[in-house]
Amino acid sequence: MNDPTTTAREAAPEVALEATGLGRMYRNGWALRGCDVTVPAGRICGVVGPNGAGKSTLLALAAGQLAPTEGHVRVLGADVGTPGLRARVAYVPQDKPLYPGLTVAETLRMGRELNPVWDERTAQQIVDQGELSPKARIGSLSGGQRTRVCLALALGKVPDLLLLDEPMADLDPLARHQLMGTLMSTAAERGTSIVLSSHILPDLDGVIDHLLLVQRGSIRLAGDLEEILDGHRLLTGLAAQSSSLAAESVVEQRVSGRRVVALVRTGEPVDGEWESERPSLEDLLLGYLRAPADPNDRHEVAA
Repeated sequence: MNDPTTTAREAAPEVALEATGLGRMYRNGWALRGCDVTVPAGRICGVVGPNGAGKSTLLALAAGQLAPTEGHVRVLGADVGTPGLRARVAYVPQDKPLYPGLTVAETLRMGRELNPVWDERTAQQIVDQGELSPKARIGSLSGGQRTRVCLALALGKVPDLLLLDEPMADLDPLARHQLMGTLMSTAAERGTSIVLSSHILPDLDGVIDHLLLVQRGSIRLAGDLEEILDGHRLLTGLAAQSSSLAAESVVEQRVSGRRVVALVRTGEPVDGEWESERPSLEDLLLGYLRAPADPNDRHEVAA
């Protein structure tokens, strides 16, 4: 008889994460509502947005840690909660839940014994990079060290989908660089789909190839990163020219003296003499985050 986990892994899905009309309500209101999301398999997807936008809720719903109030969510082509799916998904939440009384070595041994597939080399490499003593108890570790152990457990599991909620927030720059490199090589070697939220925008540049921008509980930008960047321009010119820009194409504009810098969607003709360039990822995200979120303003490109 075939192992259902092995069979599921061999049938590679086209979509890593898919949500339709997804919503989650808490006592104080909706954290997410009416969210439609499609993240193709094999992508590294960055989920960005201000605090309280709904990023953590989206990842917890995808991991099956929360039940949706409305709508549906599927991962790896199956409904969340499908038997055998948990073995294929690894989730690292912000609070990094670990047993404080266990040592580092005992924690890795637990991961090895509880998971049907285990990559000891990768798990040990992540721990060794942080120079963690195998005998150190989890409760004695710093926040960044606990993050290392959580990521070692997640990657050691050899998941098809890796869900990471602010994984680099408490790491120093060198540790972030090391672990981002490990994530990228893992995605390239295994074809792992990765969905990570982060507020450290420079760390996402050159790493992600798919983007979800969450604001006020809804998706404002979604799609292939390169296509989204190609669909915008950063214009610099005289402030007197700003009236020539079509209002519906302007995401955000800032005036400094006689000069104006505007982030615009391409497609509308632009009159006047403007210096035009493709925005960087940081330019794009800061432009949208600074601009008021219109409930009807959603820009999406095909995956």
